[in-house]
Amino acid sequence: MHNGHPTPKFSIITVTYNAEKVLEDTIQSVISQTYHRVEYIIVDGASKDATLSIIDKYRSRIDTVISEPDKGLYDAMNKGISLATGDYLCFLNAGDCFHEDDTLQQIVHTINGNELPDILYGETAIVDTEGHFLHMRRLSTPEKLNWKSFKQGMLVCHQAFFAKCTLVKPYDLKYRYSADFDWCIYAMKKAHSLHNTHVIVIDYLEEGLTTQNHKASLKERFHIMAKHYGLFSTVMWHIWFVIRAVTHRKKV
Repeated sequence: MHNGHPTPKFSIITVTYNAEKVLEDTIQSVISQTYHRVEYIIVDGASKDATLSIIDKYRSRIDTVISEPDKGLYDAMNKGISLATGDYLCFLNAGDCFHEDDTLQQIVHTINGNELPDILYGETAIVDTEGHFLHMRRLSTPEKLNWKSFKQGMLVCHQAFFAKCTLVKPYDLKYRYSADFDWCIYAMKKAHSLHNTHVIVIDYLEEGLTTQNHKASLKERFHIMAKHYGLFSTVMWHIWFVIRAVTHRKKV
């Protein structure tokens, strides 16, 4: 608390593997934040390229680094969760960056009162590998969010979704591509207060893991939705998704 205003600590976790081409921009976007109550954790999967050399360049600005083989992205993210000591978890994977140097400061300034919301969320900009803005994320962030909102798809990008550390569970490793979808729904079910910051939080690199494995990801999301929302509701929503996609193509 500073002058009656909350000053939460953010645990920022970057998971990386052979990401020498994109990691440095991510690290710089974290260490250049004007808000300093930040814990930075990098979990590397025993990279064989220059990833560790890049991390070593900034080692004094990174709180924790581990580099060891893992069982995939979500296993590595679970390692990050187990190391986090902050109020909020923020996953900023290699290639993703905060939108501005004062993004975290902007987010904190939107928090009203003395109580920290259980979840903070905001907007996502899609960028190319050069960091050039392409467009805002296609699924628009809802003004008010709750656990049922994701019936319509993942309306908030995982990187722009900050959950309290005390609220979350480890990622379910039976999902290879969409464990974050399940994780966010679980966190929202437990949350009492979800706060829309109205801040553009993340510059998200267009080609992520899920983008590259789109079909497998969609199949997993269907099963996750059926688990949380019921099979009938999920089928009905997927019929709507098809209609929405066709309508979107016609407009384009």
